[in-house]
Amino acid sequence: MIGLGTLVNSGSILIGAAAGLLLRRGLPEKWQESIMQGVALCIIVIGVQMAFKSENIMVVIFSIVLGAIVGEAVDIDAKLQSFGDWIGSKLIGGRDAGAAKAIGEGFVAASLIYCVGAMAIIGSLQDGLKGDTTILFAKSTLDGIIAIILTANLGIGVALSAVSILLYQGTLTLLAGVLEPVLTAGILNEVTATGGVLIMAIGVNMLKVVQIRISNLLSAKLALVPDAVEKMKNESQEKDLALGRLWQQLLEKKAESYPESTEV
Repeated sequence: MIGLGTLVNSGSILIGAAAGLLLRRGLPEKWQESIMQGVALCIIVIGVQMAFKSENIMVVIFSIVLGAIVGEAVDIDAKLQSFGDWIGSKLIGGRDAGAAKAIGEGFVAASLIYCVGAMAIIGSLQDGLKGDTTILFAKSTLDGIIAIILTANLGIGVALSAVSILLYQGTLTLLAGVLEPVLTAGILNEVTATGGVLIMAIGVNMLKVVQIRISNLLSAKLALVPDAVEKMKNESQEKDLALGRLWQQLLEKKAESYPESTEV
């Protein structure tokens, strides 16, 4: 069944979030703070590992800079935070603005963590093209565990990221046939590396060292599209040249095998 991987992925986040809420209630505030800092450091390490997958760091730098310009111009962060706050206020009936903001922050942070990695893209493409859910099932296990940890620290907002997964991965699954030729291995490496930078920023925000407007960097992913198209064109040209050389070699061999008769 096409889309089963995404449905399971969303379900695993909801289950993990429910377990995280139970854990959150039994932990003293001091423990929660220490766990939050430890998780933040681990998230930074994961981001660094992803960033090292880049084959051309200048592509990542260009994408982040261009993404920041577009993001600040549109102010994606403010709109996404407002959306998260609105969801939070609806859930608690607008009684506590601070609690609503916390729900929004949990929703945004978890959505970014779950959606920026390569597993979401590759797994959704495989699900859409072949009905192969192997990668998304593996991602579901990881996301469920992460949901427990994040919810224990960030609250119920993490559970709402299941909707983000449903929309994001569901769209990729439906468009798999269109996206597959563009998302080559090289492009996926750059997507992963760019996502790694964003995940590092999430870890930094969780440590409260500085507050990076991460959502305003999300369009960095779109900045990779021209590079993807250019690489696809180059690969197409290389294939055409290879076919041309092969055809030339066949003609030469034919000429050698059937030489023109000469008069004696």
